[in-house]
Amino acid sequence: MLKRLLSISILLLPAVTLANDSAHEYRLENGLKIIVHEDHRAPVVVSQIWYKVGSSYEHDGITGVSHVLEHMMFKGTKKHAPGEFSRIIAENGGSENAFTSLDYTAYFQRLEKSRLPIAFELEADRMRGLLLPEEEFHKERQVVIEERRTRTEDKPTAMTYEQFRATAFTASPYRMPVIGWMNDLESMEVEDLRAWYQRWYAPNNATLVVAGDVVPEEVYALAKQHFGPLKPSDLKPLKPRIEPEQLGIRRINVKLPARQPYLLMGYKAPVLNTTEADWEPYALEVLAGILDGGDSARLANTLVRGSQIAASAGAGYGLYDRLSDLFLFDGIPAEGQSVEAVEQGLREQIEKIKNEPVGADEMKRVKAQVVAAAVYERDSIFYQAMQIGTLETIGLGWKHLDEYVERVRSITPAAGSSVAKNI
Repeated sequence: MLKRLLSISILLLPAVTLANDSAHEYRLENGLKIIVHEDHRAPVVVSQIWYKVGSSYEHDGITGVSHVLEHMMFKGTKKHAPGEFSRIIAENGGSENAFTSLDYTAYFQRLEKSRLPIAFELEADRMRGLLLPEEEFHKERQVVIEERRTRTEDKPTAMTYEQFRATAFTASPYRMPVIGWMNDLESMEVEDLRAWYQRWYAPNNATLVVAGDVVPEEVYALAKQHFGPLKPSDLKPLKPRIEPEQLGIRRINVKLPARQPYLLMGYKAPVLNTTEADWEPYALEVLAGILDGGDSARLANTLVRGSQIAASAGAGYGLYDRLSDLFLFDGIPAEGQSVEAVEQGLREQIEKIKNEPVGADEMKRVKAQVVAAAVYERDSIFYQAMQIGTLETIGLGWKHLDEYVERVRSITPAAGSSVAKNI
């Protein structure tokens, strides 16, 4: 359950080791950063544009504007009518889509390598030339409202997760849902999108990531041709929105019609961008694997198959965010069991990992899982580009990819227990 709610984080776990000599970095005079990753195993290419703007850049009253704008990016420019972007990509045998998260909005195309100029022409055109017609906005806003009803309001676990984050954070913009609050969506105007687009959709706020069977210098020349003429924006730094110290437990009961009760628990946790000890996020990553790294992990072994108080139990953490986030636990009671019993079981496991050193075999298993997953995921050109774009956009830099596996391998049982004591 928790893994579906943390779908973006799961995309980032674990990371791929990426050799520095297979990636090349450029920057145009207008500020656009370009990263090209060579992978010549097949004649295909993935092109992604990442904008440094997501729901954590928004404020009350316009929540969801980043996501609504993502929808509107397919609704036409002076050169291309609404829907033409997708039609052209499809006619050239490609696929395309987009996604919005807490910290970024990204657009991508998968194509045969000779079709890359088409993707660049279309993306450059809509980076500064979007029309944002009011009639299309009203239709698309309604689409997003229905999306919110379907994906959040009609799903008790998703609704609980949204309420949970809004309670966990007081000042951090991570308290706001990516899709936006319903009232903000209903009162949103096309002028909100126009201001957002003009401010953030500029070459000096974007990273172009290209991965696949390409020659880096040729990609750079092509990018310069299409994106080079675009004007940058006057970007001002965001004001800090620091989460105040939490002084005690916050607890809410979300009452919704549901077949089964559901428990969600979270603890404030640093990420690589915010930690004072750079090993700590990797230790938290290992800790999540010890607790919830498959059927042999502790939560499944003790609470689901052992005591059988839970139908499911999980833990989750992501180290790649712009701001500090949460280390999460969740669980669904088994038949005849209660939410209180599941909470007690989770708390007992937390105390155990705090007070008893993690075994060498257990630590070895988790690290082996990380390395194996990294090897398998190197097969995905899209995933490689995804990780590069994410790290660049949250401010860490793509070269952090090379550190992941070795940093995870360096975590000791004592380090795992040490971070557990902060939970």
